[in-house]
Amino acid sequence: MKADSLKNYMSLVKFEHTVFALPFACIGFFLGYYEHAELSFDWILLLRMLLCMVFARNTAMAFNRYADRKIDEKNPRTVLREIPAKIISPKATLIFVVINCILFCITAFFINNLAFYLSPLALFVVLFYSYTKRFTAICHFVLGAALAIAPTGAYIAVCADVSVTPILLSAAVLLWTAGFDIIYALQDEDFDKSQSLKSIPAFMGRRKAMILSSFLHFIVIILLVIIYFHGKFGIFYMSGSIIFSAMLAYQHLIIKPNDLRRINAAFFTVNGVASVVYGIFFIFELLHNAHLN
Repeated sequence: MKADSLKNYMSLVKFEHTVFALPFACIGFFLGYYEHAELSFDWILLLRMLLCMVFARNTAMAFNRYADRKIDEKNPRTVLREIPAKIISPKATLIFVVINCILFCITAFFINNLAFYLSPLALFVVLFYSYTKRFTAICHFVLGAALAIAPTGAYIAVCADVSVTPILLSAAVLLWTAGFDIIYALQDEDFDKSQSLKSIPAFMGRRKAMILSSFLHFIVIILLVIIYFHGKFGIFYMSGSIIFSAMLAYQHLIIKPNDLRRINAAFFTVNGVASVVYGIFFIFELLHNAHLN
């Protein structure tokens, strides 16, 4: 693949946005070793987990662009995306999706049986999301469910089972993602209504959608506190959670019902930095506690 073609495909899937889910996948991975101290750390397994993350996200984003290609042609905000701009053809995009689906399942096979058996379900969730806004306003929660796979899936990769902490973390990721996706959807409120597309802003209106987003992020903060007490974590986890919570609050402060100019800053920058910071502090907490034990 030529360098310019690779660049186009990376733009198609917004590869830089992997930062949203990747820190949580890494938390789940290290959490698996933390809760199963008898296991020896496996760098090859880490690589396989990261590859699954990349393949799953490539699948999700590329299929979303394929499924929405007609909608994107009509929306002034999305008309310059790769398919409507004829940079990448729909057929090439679909082939890219199929290849990544296959690679995801193959990589899961070499992780463990449970990861492999669950791989079709994971693919169903990330593919199904692309059609949800055609019939339900809870599409934001389906997107959240797709990203929420990351921490529990990475945990399963390590120990082939599940526990309370990664499930709580997945719940937090689901609500966090749904909350910031509602904010992002504010800019398409009028377009969604004109095309009979479903979204929380189109269904509830801008102000109520912003209140719901704030409420969801408040529940996320509560879940972070529950994780803190359940895991009996310390100062590093607490510090990361406080910073993450502060950044959640900040994105709601910079977005006003009558002023959406800073949506990109709230959606991309704030949430990206928040997830990375939380991931670093959480993993450091796990490594610190493991060293003490």
